[in-house]
Amino acid sequence: MARCRRVGQTRCGGFSYLWLLLLLAFIGVGLAVAAQLHATAVQRQCEQELLAIGWQFRTALGRYHEAQQVAGKKEYPPSLEDLLQDPRFPGIERHLRKIFVDPITRKKQWGTLKIGGRIVGVHSLSEAATLKRDGFEPEDMAFKGKQKYSDWVFTYPPNLIVPVESEAAPGASGAAPGASSGK
Repeated sequence: MARCRRVGQTRCGGFSYLWLLLLLAFIGVGLAVAAQLHATAVQRQCEQELLAIGWQFRTALGRYHEAQQVAGKKEYPPSLEDLLQDPRFPGIERHLRKIFVDPITRKKQWGTLKIGGRIVGVHSLSEAATLKRDGFEPEDMAFKGKQKYSDWVFTYPPNLIVPVESEAAPGASGAAPGASSGK
């Protein structure tokens, strides 16, 4: 310390300044890594929420489909609103409490898959890349290897494989890419 005072304090101050810059760089890198980890954790949580909401839509479609036969055959709902209050019953029959907000897009808009004008499945309208690509529940094994959230289609029954029409639910801005509009 005595030497720095004799020579001049600017040289010792420069050395401290270098350490301060190095410390700030390490803190910046640490914060960037922490932000990335947080963003990944939030996306994983949104994926879990999407799977839970999809399960509720699938269950509601199944309850609607199995609830009442019209002219000797079972039918799917023509709109998502029919899951909220089934018009086939004289009283109030609810298969779903509300139309959920898509946890990925943060909107109440869902893509729908239709057969003959009736909804057999729903999916997110997000084209974002998924983190989860494997390790699904047995009813969601069709999602294995899917690259986008819009590819996670929640149908009833879960293993339904039929050429279907796709469209955005009422109020949505557009149809899923690569699918024909079913209006």
